[in-house]
Amino acid sequence: MKMISKLVKDQKGMTGLETAIILIAFVTVAAVFGYAVLSAGLFSAEQGKETIYAGLQEAGTNLRLTGSVIAKSTDDTNVTSIVLTVGTTPSGNPIDMSACDGTTSATNKCVVSLTSAESYVSNVKWSRRMIGNSSGDLLKAGGQCEITINTNDLGDGKALSENLTVNDKFTIQIKPAIGSTITVERSLPGSISTVMDLY
Repeated sequence: MKMISKLVKDQKGMTGLETAIILIAFVTVAAVFGYAVLSAGLFSAEQGKETIYAGLQEAGTNLRLTGSVIAKSTDDTNVTSIVLTVGTTPSGNPIDMSACDGTTSATNKCVVSLTSAESYVSNVKWSRRMIGNSSGDLLKAGGQCEITINTNDLGDGKALSENLTVNDKFTIQIKPAIGSTITVERSLPGSISTVMDLY
């Protein structure tokens, strides 16, 4: 009888099915938590990547000087205009090359500055002629833009304190809206002629 009573005695315990359900619940909660952590990490990494790309785009040079810098004179005494040509790098983004009319309401995105031994003039008046691959004011890869600066007309209320003449040095800075600045430094020869190719 004792043996039989032991066999029919009410014993409670955990079955394999209950254990499986609990384990599945733990695994599901862990998976959801892991997905949330990974999503947050991927979002942060994506934001960091965008910041790096933006910094590289800002620091990279989109413009480059193509060819010589030409100085012109109408009186063989002083330089009256400077002409230079810029183009984009092969992988560069299109650049807005809207010319500056020299007024306070000018809408140009690319700023040109002129520096001599005695003067610094920022955002001078300049005109442009698009060559090759361009669309309106946009300079695209494969295109070029010829920039002309009239040294006698640098814009409203802007002028060099002294005209550029023999042996003078000058610097032109071209600052696109995106990308680094191009700096062009040149020296004038010992005699001024009608057209001078400044290497």
